[in-house]
Amino acid sequence: MQERFLIQGPSDSVVTILLAHGAGAPMDSVSMTAAAGALASKGFRVVRFEFGYMGARRTSGDRKPPPKAEILNPEYRAVIDEIGNTEVLIIGGKSMGGRVASMVADDLHAQGKVAGLLCLGYPFHPPGKPDQLRTQHLKALKTPALICQGTRDEFGTREEVSDYQLSDSIEILWLEDGDHDLKPRKTISGFSTADHLAKMAETVRAWADRLTF
Repeated sequence: MQERFLIQGPSDSVVTILLAHGAGAPMDSVSMTAAAGALASKGFRVVRFEFGYMGARRTSGDRKPPPKAEILNPEYRAVIDEIGNTEVLIIGGKSMGGRVASMVADDLHAQGKVAGLLCLGYPFHPPGKPDQLRTQHLKALKTPALICQGTRDEFGTREEVSDYQLSDSIEILWLEDGDHDLKPRKTISGFSTADHLAKMAETVRAWADRLTF
């Protein structure tokens, strides 16, 4: 039976990072497991969870497409209540999971429940459809946010994103030649996936330490 949450890092950490998975891969995917491990190594308590549709895939084999991101907003809010009190909470996720978190972040930040937003590979647009932007709510985002993005991510490359109107509260870490999982081609970039995950975790640590709690 799959655990409700996957938790890594020190149990007494001041900062908890809550991460939701992407649209097509579960919370224990290779990329999410590696990212969570890198963050936990920097002293964060990292909590991963799955939306209901993904859990249903495990038990029934149902391969229906995920619901629209907006439909998952109440579920993300419910998970925050379920994990209980945390000293400092940063919400986010991989791809779609980060997008859902970004939709609920401002309301929760205004209530003092959330200190920041962390997106690992934000899906700025569907692959091959650069005109179908998912950035409208990011133009006025008030929650301090960090997006970690590969420069060749098919959901939003560095060149594409440079032209977007994004809130000043959003910082972007660009990882050279990284794809949607932040994975580079070492023969081209000179970097390994481990290098990029280490850089991501170091940047998140420094960014989180600057947040006003």
